Amino acid sequence: MNKVLGAKGEQLAAEFMSRRGYEVVEKNFKYDRGEIDIIARKGNLIVFCEVKTRTNNAYGGGENAVDSRKQEQIRKVAEGYIAERNLSAGSLGEDFDFRFDVIVVEMSSSSTKIRVIENAF
Repeated sequence: MNKVLGAKGEQLAAEFMSRRGYEVVEKNFKYDRGEIDIIARKGNLIVFCEVKTRTNNAYGGGENAVDSRKQEQIRKVAEGYIAERNLSAGSLGEDFDFRFDVIVVEMSSSSTKIRVIENAF
């Protein structure tokens, strides 16, 4: 996929999450050999977001691209983030909840649609 298109989709997804009341705390967080596109927070909820940008559905919806291998990679990166930030349960006097979302950005010449699949895996 075109890196420019992917970056635009990630920016739109981050803005969408901000409008929904989330604070985007990280973009393109890398750990080991993986990456999480967006990490957002609302209160004690930390959301790890995988963004898939599409201009058509020739290969299926974006959520179909997040297969079990990709999910496992995202989980490992999330574990690294939690460890690096010391966010395990009860740390910093807070109990954090964690969620994995897939954000699908569908762009065409006439419109852009954003769908969030909460608790995708």
